[in-house]
Amino acid sequence: MRLSPASLDKLIPEVARYAYDRDAQSVGIVHFGIGAFHRAHQAWYTDAALNAGDRNWLITGISLRSRAVACQLNPQSGLYSVTERSGNGERTRIVGSVRNVMPAGSMKVPVARLLAADSTRIASFTITEKGYCRSADGSLDFALADSGSIYRLLAHGLRQRCDAGLGGLTLLSCDNLSENGRQLEQLMGQYLRRHDPDLVPWFENECACPTSMVDRIVPATTNQDRIRLTSTIGILDEAAVMTEPFSQWVIEDRFAAGRPTWDAVGAQIVADVAPYETAKLRMLNGAHSALAYLGLEHGHDYVHQAVGDREIRPLVERLMREEAASTISAAPGQDLDTYASSLLERFANPALNHRLIQIAMDGSQKIPQRWLETLAVRGAAGADSPAILTALCAWLRHVRGDVRKVDDPLAGELAGAWSTHGEVGIIDAVFGESGLVGGPWWPTQDDRVFVAKVLPAFGQVQDQLRPA
Repeated sequence: MRLSPASLDKLIPEVARYAYDRDAQSVGIVHFGIGAFHRAHQAWYTDAALNAGDRNWLITGISLRSRAVACQLNPQSGLYSVTERSGNGERTRIVGSVRNVMPAGSMKVPVARLLAADSTRIASFTITEKGYCRSADGSLDFALADSGSIYRLLAHGLRQRCDAGLGGLTLLSCDNLSENGRQLEQLMGQYLRRHDPDLVPWFENECACPTSMVDRIVPATTNQDRIRLTSTIGILDEAAVMTEPFSQWVIEDRFAAGRPTWDAVGAQIVADVAPYETAKLRMLNGAHSALAYLGLEHGHDYVHQAVGDREIRPLVERLMREEAASTISAAPGQDLDTYASSLLERFANPALNHRLIQIAMDGSQKIPQRWLETLAVRGAAGADSPAILTALCAWLRHVRGDVRKVDDPLAGELAGAWSTHGEVGIIDAVFGESGLVGGPWWPTQDDRVFVAKVLPAFGQVQDQLRPA
């Protein structure tokens, strides 16, 4: 039996479920990119807000790439389960906040009508960096945007709202693009100035594009996961999501037409998202990358194995608590030491099986924000960063490519740099004035001496953390 409103009474009593009348609610949110992360995050928060008494914030999802999610959710009337896994077991909840999914395809007119509906107040997005159609300099790539993107759909919907005399929408990004709200506002403005310039003043005056920071680990659901869940709860859920107990959502307090009371169910509504975003990049993501490259060298496959390694854990703790945290101007009430402790607890969760090789992908695109910014800030203050430099050496050995295939857009160039420059010149070839990886940090002479010592072999991490 498949999950649906009619089969809810067949669930085992231990499965939590929504308590509001879905049929009495209208759609208030149109979400683009309704994958597993959205279902475990924004839709999950919205379900909690509806369960706490909010009304008329149901979600219609727009599936941009395939019909798969529509085929999973629509036969279930939008219902799905979220299962939180930890070392202490699992708990499952049925989420009711998604009304339906519109599949990918030629859907400009129906999506525009949905955006122009009087009840719609928020258009939200989980589209990854590629979906923003940015060119190398950060401006809008019109060739990509005009060939099929969120901008075309939004422009038609916003035009209909304006012509009908309705107010604007909140355009809420829910992904990992840095300063995603500011970026979306700029790119949408560029699109409108070319395609509908008369709409630009209305967009600027009536719409809002808040920045948000999202965080939750959501591994891909496997067939084995679905089979196991079915045997546990008694019903088949084709749209099941597996995740960790932790979740974080920090949103800039900038809305055009109201919002759900997400802050009453765990989200943070703040004046400035930047300190939280910086902490995530430099502490969480920085530690993740260190675990990936050092863990792979130690023969580990998963994050929980790497953080449990007594040679690696001291480095990761120093990276977060001493090196990264010292570069962050914390917001009021933002406790970075407590944040580091929560990250270590999450990393140690054995139930998620978060693969190191996935985190190791595209390192040349990630480490400028995750490591190089911290190195630059600490270097300017005269402080050394042995934990990050040790991790950087592990990444350099990784991209040499003589142990495993390197999944990186600069894989060929990095292997060529190793072949040409070897250990003596690799750090300048990669990070120097004309290096392959751009960023705010250039290695100092002390950095070069440290790398020359650590680079040839992994050695003992703890040795690298002792002062000379």
